Amino acid sequence: MFFDAKEYVSAARILGGLVAEEPGQVAPRLLLARAYYHSARLRKAEDELRAVLELDPVEAYARLMLGRTLERQGKAEEAATQLRIAAAFSGEPYAESGPGGRVTVSSQ
Repeated sequence: MFFDAKEYVSAARILGGLVAEEPGQVAPRLLLARAYYHSARLRKAEDELRAVLELDPVEAYARLMLGRTLERQGKAEEAATQLRIAAAFSGEPYAESGPGGRVTVSSQ
């Protein structure tokens, strides 16, 4: 509902309460991280994604989101590492840092 309407700040407010009540649940944390990412609160998105990965280290989508979040923060090397891990878990092509620190997808 909030995501379809692109009301990411409202979504984060509601999801933050849910995560506070159930901190061990991965799904609400992933949604909260998405809300933070889409509302450009990248440090908060990064923190939530790292919390997800502490709960479930092989959560490929969290690795992918973390890689994209780090990329948007200008942390290309760390982003590429997370994207490679996500690719290994998902079987998708891995990512590399390209010119200017941008992360690009490789066919290897």
